[in-house]
Formats: sequence, structure tokens, C-alpha cells
Amino acid sequence: MNISDVIVIGGGLVGSAVAYGLGRQGAKVTLLDEGDQAFRASRGNFGLVWVQGKGCGMTPYARWTRSSAGLWPQLAQALLDDTGVDVRLEQPGGFCFTFSDEEQERRRQRMQAIQDEFDGDYPFEMLDRQEVMARVPAIGPAVIGASYTPMDGHTNPLKLLRALHAANLKRGVRYVSGQPVKNVVAQPRAGGSLFTIEGRWQAPRVVLAAGLGNRGLAEQIGLHAPVAPNRGQVLIGERAARFLAYPTLNVRQTDEGTIQLGDSMEEVGFDDNVTTSVLADIARRGVRTFPVLAGLRLVRAWGSLRVMSPDGFPIYDESPRHPGAFVTTCHSGVTLAAAHAFRVAPWVGGAPQPQEIGAFRGARFLNPNYRPSHAH
Repeated sequence: MNISDVIVIGGGLVGSAVAYGLGRQGAKVTLLDEGDQAFRASRGNFGLVWVQGKGCGMTPYARWTRSSAGLWPQLAQALLDDTGVDVRLEQPGGFCFTFSDEEQERRRQRMQAIQDEFDGDYPFEMLDRQEVMARVPAIGPAVIGASYTPMDGHTNPLKLLRALHAANLKRGVRYVSGQPVKNVVAQPRAGGSLFTIEGRWQAPRVVLAAGLGNRGLAEQIGLHAPVAPNRGQVLIGERAARFLAYPTLNVRQTDEGTIQLGDSMEEVGFDDNVTTSVLADIARRGVRTFPVLAGLRLVRAWGSLRVMSPDGFPIYDESPRHPGAFVTTCHSGVTLAAAHAFRVAPWVGGAPQPQEIGAFRGARFLNPNYRPSHAH
């Protein structure tokens, strides 16, 4: 039997960030990763460290997201110190463009509602077309305005995953690839439980960070994580001369100069293929926003499955039946990576629960009176 202090199930961005935080505390950690045959959202995301607009109607999520974005420079520096990998974090602020007066007003109302929940401490600007053009000259004639906050940014998600894996190795985390997990057994004992994974791995604490696999695993240890897949499709364009210095919700220019276009949301089960109709819509919106993209050559496209709860918000929980068993699941693994490393990991290790986490228990979905505002 392989004995650890903590077993983390899932080697994507969520599990790797939690494992890294635990490793920094000196815990003996085993990270079990199914491998690249898994539905790996970590390799198919947009790379945004995004705050604006999130948490309208659910203030704890707005605070949780903003807290993580604020911790991101610390995470980027820690990974650079541990591995020499620069994850290319930039936080210049971000734009959400609008294409009609009605859309501009809806966006203003959403941002104002969140700012009111923060008693004014939530900076944002609503910009008209001329104000947007002063900062982003490449916008097209269809753009009539935008919301902007200084809190937003982006990073290179592939470099982030690489850095987390390398940092975990340096911190003594035992990484086991090609290890799918279907079975978690909890044995009650004095002061908690002992968890045995696939008959081989054992620890007094376990973290479910297996993405879409969390649903079945959670049921085995008294947790509720009713996650389901939501497909997003992304187009990648060739390297282009720098025209976009800010991240946006639908278009971003990476640190390497390539162009990403995306932000589709589809309920199609576990189908992670691409479709020409959705890709065409993504391309049209991109060109409408930035006409300079009209002649861009596309180099690849992909579909990836988000890990989505019924309300779109994260699920963080410790099992009341088997203390020491935690579930961590969300669809914003990049934005929330710093929170997972610096706030969730200490909680798993025995520190007090972060204040916001009480709102994200999976049991909320068992309450027939729960009426959430959706994360999007």
C-alpha cells in the first residue's frame, strides 16, 4: 500500500494547483492522473484570468474570483521561482464589447449590480465607442461600446499546466500518470477516515479534482457533485502583428502572437468534437469585432468540455459523513488556480475554511428552495 498525507485525484489545472499548494506546506502528496485519454479541460481553455461580470446574484463567487485574481501574481512568481517557467501572466484589464445600446445597458446594469454588492469597491468603466477606440484602435464599426475593469488578465494555460507539474515534482509531490480512479473506499477511524483508492493508494485525506469524474466519485464518499459537460469550441489563428494588448471575452492575442477566438457554450453531452456552424459563428463575431482578422489564416480548432454544475458556480465541500474527503470542481480552472493553491490547499491541510466556501457546498442542489442566478 502506498501511504500519503493527502491523495489528489485529477492531474489537470484544478488538481495540480491544489497539490502544489499542499506540497508548499510540506505535506506528503500523491497526485493521481488519468492521463491524456481523459476529457482534459486544462488543455482546451481560453487562458483568461477573468473577474468582470462574474458573480452577479452570487456575491461569494464575485469575491472568490476577485480574490484569486489578486493572488495570481504571487502564483506566477512562485512557479517561476520553483521551475523557471514564465506562465506569461498579464493583468492589464479586460474588455467586453457591446454591439447595441440595449446590450450596453444590460452590461452596465450587471456591472453596477456587482459593484453595489461590494459597496462601490469594484472598479469598472462603461466606455462609448470613441473611448474604446482610444484604447483598442483595431475595433470594427459594429462595436458601439464596452465594459472595462482593471482586474482582468490572461496567461498561457499550457505553460501553466507544465509549470504546475514541474513545481509539484520539485515540491516532492508524487505524480502518477495513467491512473484512472473509479473506486474510493472510506474506512471510519478515530478522528476521521482512512481512504483507499483503487486498492493501492491510502491517505487520511483525499481531494476529488477529477473534473467530470467527480460526479460518480463523490457519491462513494458522501458528497454531492452533480457536474455535467458543457462544450466550448475555439479557433486558433496564425501569428499576427500585435493589435490587441488586452484580453477580451471572445478574442485574445497570446503572448506568442497567435489569435484565439471562442466563447461558445453547448449542451451536447460528452461530444468534444468541433462543428462548422459554431466555428463559423465564432469567426464571424471575431471579424465583426476586429476586421483585421478577416484575412487571418486558421491553423487549428478544438472542442473541449467544461465541468459545469447546475448553476455554473463551483462546488467545494468536505464530506460530513467522511471528514477528510473534499471535492473541488469548477469551470474556471485558470482564473481560480491561485485560490486553489493558496486558499483551498490550506483548508484541505487543516486550516479554517475560507469564508466564501460555505456558499459552494454541493448540498445546495438538494434544497428544493434554492434558486440561483446562473454564473453566466
